[in-house]
Order: sequence, then C-alpha cells, then structure tokens
Amino acid sequence: MDTMTATTPAATANTAATASHAEGLGDESSIWFKLSPLLKSDDNPMAVLMRMSQKYGGAISINMGNQRILLLSEPDNFKHVLVSNANNYEKYFDGLRPVFGKSMITHDGALWQKIRMPQQPAFHPAMFDDYVPYFVQAINEKMARWEKLAESGEEFEMVEQTWTLAADMICKALFDRDMPFNPHFIFKCVKTYTDVTNHKSIRLKKNADDDFEVTDASAAKAMETWWEVPDLVLNAEPREHREKTLLKMIEAAVADESIPEFDKQQAEDEFKQYLWAGTETTALTLAWAMYLTSVDPAAADRIRREGEEVIGDRDPTAADYSKLVYTRAVIQETMRLYPPIWGLIRVAVEADEIGGKEVKPGDRVVMFAYGAHHDPRFWDEPEEFRPERWMGDAAKKRQKYTYIPFGGGRRSCIGGAMSQVENTLALSILLRRFKPEYVGEGVPSISATVTLTPRGGLNFKVKNLD
Repeated sequence: MDTMTATTPAATANTAATASHAEGLGDESSIWFKLSPLLKSDDNPMAVLMRMSQKYGGAISINMGNQRILLLSEPDNFKHVLVSNANNYEKYFDGLRPVFGKSMITHDGALWQKIRMPQQPAFHPAMFDDYVPYFVQAINEKMARWEKLAESGEEFEMVEQTWTLAADMICKALFDRDMPFNPHFIFKCVKTYTDVTNHKSIRLKKNADDDFEVTDASAAKAMETWWEVPDLVLNAEPREHREKTLLKMIEAAVADESIPEFDKQQAEDEFKQYLWAGTETTALTLAWAMYLTSVDPAAADRIRREGEEVIGDRDPTAADYSKLVYTRAVIQETMRLYPPIWGLIRVAVEADEIGGKEVKPGDRVVMFAYGAHHDPRFWDEPEEFRPERWMGDAAKKRQKYTYIPFGGGRRSCIGGAMSQVENTLALSILLRRFKPEYVGEGVPSISATVTLTPRGGLNFKVKNLD
C-alpha cells in the first residue's frame, strides 16, 4: 500500500487543475458542442439520428463548421472501424478527461495495451466466484435502504439509487473497501460535468455574460471533489485484506519497474474510470430494466418465479448467473432498447473509405449503436420489449455487430461481462423483495449525453412484497 499512498497531490494543485478543466466547458471544438443541436431537438433525440440514417444511408457525412463528422449505422461499417481497420481509428474522449484523467479508457495503441494488461485478470470470468458474495452484500445493503423507502412511501430517482449500488459493488468486490464517500453526493457532483449536452448552452450563456446554473466555479468544485475520491478509497481500511482484487493488481503494476507508465497518478485515474464509467453503464442498465419491468408486470413476475426456482432462500452464487436465463435476457433486451453508450466515437488517423464515403484524417466517426439496436431490418418489432428474443434459437440468429452495448473488437469494455452478472443478480434479488413502481409522467424522455440517460431521471416508489 505504501507505493500508492506515500505521496498525494496537493489539494491546491487539484483545484488548479480542475479549474483549468472547467474553463474548457463547452469548447467549440468538442463534438458534443457540435452535435448538441441534434441531440437536444426532440423528446427522443435518437429518433432524429435514426431518421437521418433511414433517409441518407448507413454512412452520412455531416459538416459542422470546421469539423466533419461521419455518422455510421450499418453493422458492416461498425466492424470496419472496430475490427477490420481498427488501427486507423483512435478513441475520442475530449471534454471528459477531468473525469477519467489518463486512465486506459482515454488511451489507444501500445500504451493502452500496456496499461490494460495488468488489470485484465481481474475481469476473467473465473474471478466472478470471488466477487459475487460482495455484490450480494451491496445489494442487501441497498435493500435495507429500500425497506425504509417502502415504509415512508418516499419518491426517489432510480438512476441515483442504481449508481450508488453499482459503486458499492465495485468498492466491495474489486477494491476490498466499503464505500469511504457519500455516493449520492459524488453522483451529483460529477453529473455537473458529464452532462455534456449542456456544455453548448453553458458556453453560449457565458459568452453573452448571462447568468447560468452550472458555472465554471461549480464545475471546478465538482471536479475537485471527484479528484479526492481515489485517495479516500486507497486510504480506507480494507474489509478483509484480500489478495485477489483489482486493487492489488493495480498496486503491483505501480511497483513494477518494467511498467514506468503505470505510476501513482495512473493508478488514481484507473480508480476514477472504474468508479464512474464502470458504475454508470451498469447503473443505467439496471435503472432502465426497473422501468421496463415496472410497466410490464408479467416480466417482473417471471423474474421473481425464476429467482425462486433457481436460488430459493439462499444467497446466489456465480453458478446461478447462467441459470437465470430469463433475467439475463431482460438485461440484454434492456441494453438493446436503451444502450448505455448510444454512440461509439473514434477519430480517423489516416485517410480511409467507409460505406462509399471518404474519411479524412481528423474526422470524427460516430458509430450509432442505438440506431442498429432499433433497426427493423435486424429486429422484429424493434421498439417492443421482448426479452424472449435473447432466448433459445432466436438468440442464435442475430447478425454480428447489430448489438454493441459494450463496443467490439479489442477495445470492447473490459468490465462488460461482470456488469451483466451484477445487473442480473441485482434485478433478481431486488424484484423478489420489492415492487418498484414508476411514477413519472408517461414514457421517459431521453437525454443523449455521453451515455443514454432518462431526461429528468426516473421517478419511482417501492412497495414491499409479502
């Protein structure tokens, strides 16, 4: 542990760094700034992009000022960028480095591989046996909180609840820590910055010298708070002093002189990656699944029956995951309807051609995952919630790259498989104890930030089940 805690960046340095990041909020060169007119123009901004794809084809060149964006919606084009010619496309994360720092999510090439390699074993399926008891502990603690919400009848926002659960599961299973921070406070802080579709309006108001709700100062404060989280985790008392954890693997990488790039700052930034990117996608999927099963009581009841048959009165194990066939299908169908990452963005390194369209170095390429997930050419009744499409022979007929909730190729999400285990177990356990009721007005609107979030949140109440 000494290699990780011997020195920590001064708070003043963090403040200066976060302030400088906040000054770039809404940078005109950001793709989020340029796409914001499209992404904020409808209750479902994805429908706008889908209409464009249907009208103009699977590869559309969009000129926005001095920036060219290529919108892709064909599975073959996804494969070209993610697999066939992957070396020509770098990941795009401009505007979000204050959240993720220099973690592997923001890197490519040999450096990315060098940083990822020491961490990869933590996400091998063989590790899930070790993790599941800690997932279950976190879920049980969330149930204690929901018990109080059920008694009071208090309304709550579901994404915040599932984010705090996902963060607790990560801390317990991967870091051998109880959460040493208030997850509700951290959730609100970082949301200040990650809601990137607000960046353009913030910038325009700032340029006009108007007052606006999210100021540079509040964004800087949010980032300052976020930068303190890794130290809180590292300095917290271990739960059980386990040796087989991601934390131990990261510590070993820091101490390994053959990986000089993996210094203390790299380690801290990896924690940021797991505590945000590793929790938000999991949290959004579980929240949307709660919504879908709330408005489809038959699906919720089927999940409950399956949990009773497979698990009974004991705590689930990793072996139960594969037996929860219908519950797993609900999670997969949720990620089809509401993919947490609605679009994968890459930057072209060299000239190329995709779908008959010229690609120039520096072009931003947006792989429109949501569009493929909702394309009637690939899915029967694509707007309907049908978990059965992931079961039996129906699941075997799916065309490759029509479903990419975790990306594809070598840059696919390192924690994708683990996230599905977390969500399947959480949905099964929580629905057997509670009846979550969506109390929002009508079908939720979508906000397309970096992730696909419910605009204004998902308001719920819960009731105890006898």
